[in-house]
Amino acid sequence: MKERTLAILKPDCLEKKVQGKVIQLIIDAGFAIKGMRLLQLSEDSAKKFYAIHKDRPFYGELVAYMTSGPVVPLCLEKENAVADFRKLIGATNPANADEGTIRKMYADSIERNIVHGSDSPENAKNEIAHFFNDSDLV
Repeated sequence: MKERTLAILKPDCLEKKVQGKVIQLIIDAGFAIKGMRLLQLSEDSAKKFYAIHKDRPFYGELVAYMTSGPVVPLCLEKENAVADFRKLIGATNPANADEGTIRKMYADSIERNIVHGSDSPENAKNEIAHFFNDSDLV
C-alpha cells in the first residue's frame, strides 16, 4: 500500500542551490512527487508547524531559521514512504549520517540540515495538511 510523507527543502538547501540535486535523489529513490510548492514561511506558520518543539530550547532558533528564506514543501508517495525517506535523508546530525544520504552529502550541521522528513505516518498526514489541501495533490 502506498503511503505519503512530507519533505521540506529547508532554507539552506535553497541557499546552496542544491534543491535540484536533492529532488533528483528523491525521484531516483522511487518517490512520486504528489505536491510541491515554493514559499516563504511566516513566523506564525513556522510556529504552528513546529509546535511539538515549543518547550525545547532550540524552538526559537528553529522558527527563525525556517523563516530565514524560502522553503520547498513536497508531498511524496511510495510504499513505506516515511521510513524510506528517513533512511534517504540520514541522521539529523550530518556527522552521524550514513554515506550517500542527503544530509551526509549536503548538510552543514544539526541546525542546518537541508531537509525535513516526517517521523511517522500519523505526523505525515498532519504535516502534509499544513502545506497542502487535497485538491493541491495529484
